[in-house]
Amino acid sequence: MRPILFIDRDGVILQEPKTDFQIDHIEKTSFVPGVITNLHKIATELGFYKVMVTNQDGLGTEAYPTNQFEPFQQLMIRTLAAEDFIFDEIKIDTSYAKDNLPTRKPGTGLVQHLMNNENFDLAKSFVIGDRWSDILLAKNIGCKAIYFKSGNHTLTADQAIEYKDTIALETESWAAIYSFLKLGLRKVQHERNTKETKISISLNMDGSGQADIKTGLGFFDHMLEQIARHGSIDLAIKCDGDLHIDEHHTIEDVGIALGEAFALGLSDKRGMERYGYALPMDEAEAKVLIDFGGRNWIVWDASFTREKVGEMPTEMFFHFFKSFSDAAKANLNISCKGENEHHKIEAIFKAFAKAIKMAVHRNPASDQLPSTKGVL
Repeated sequence: MRPILFIDRDGVILQEPKTDFQIDHIEKTSFVPGVITNLHKIATELGFYKVMVTNQDGLGTEAYPTNQFEPFQQLMIRTLAAEDFIFDEIKIDTSYAKDNLPTRKPGTGLVQHLMNNENFDLAKSFVIGDRWSDILLAKNIGCKAIYFKSGNHTLTADQAIEYKDTIALETESWAAIYSFLKLGLRKVQHERNTKETKISISLNMDGSGQADIKTGLGFFDHMLEQIARHGSIDLAIKCDGDLHIDEHHTIEDVGIALGEAFALGLSDKRGMERYGYALPMDEAEAKVLIDFGGRNWIVWDASFTREKVGEMPTEMFFHFFKSFSDAAKANLNISCKGENEHHKIEAIFKAFAKAIKMAVHRNPASDQLPSTKGVL
């Protein structure tokens, strides 16, 4: 079965004029940056059935004559065809929103024949669009949405919550769309439960730096947030630990669980950089080197004069990174020097995040393992 790409036109393929949102003159016709190159890659490398689905208010009426639409529609079609991208179907609804017709997005009237066709895999299909109606169309079809943030239309806070589970990717970049369609997102849901801690982790290595951390240790939460923000990963951690005894189990087990989540997310290392390094910052100079090569080892050259920072024992920082290294099967080399203990620790976590960001980066043009052994 083939997956389908349902692609909106205005604001996604062609730039949508901010004045009247209508492409009816050559001066108002231009392509979204990167769309031609990446649609070519999608067409020649991936096996999607390609369908354009667009609302064109009042097309064919005096308000929007067909001769003000077709020349620029055909220009788009010819340009994309010259780069090997040809739509299998083009579906245009010409009604107004007030007409409330089932053929108008987010209605599925124009694509029902594809939804009821055993030749297509809707579970692996996507709607690419820049409006709430495109996302709701995906939900109504039973597939996922790629929300293209064109800048002309934004979701309300309520819509963002409502469509959270439908949106597979939010981006302003066609290169990111191509990469996502070819490689997928590395998302992990992981739990680790012992008699001492109960930990749940949600990890998206191809995220945007969103964090939701609740370990019961404020300073530790703050440091883990640095990993998400500066590593450009989405990370949610909830830990219910035996803090009434001490902090040890919580910090150690979070390190283990996070390392396990990374090991799961990096199970396929094809096209990945594998290595990362970072050397920041301020008066505290931190150096972190990382290798997700499948062998755990840690070199630690950092010392602290304070027993605690916040409620977190400084002796536990080594233990956290050692636990991560063991569970992720990663080689870590960490060193830091400076005067302010808070700055030193934060510099280590930020450098760690930057090293991770570099190491987990993937090249969608490469299908090779980053090793001459041929296995990792």
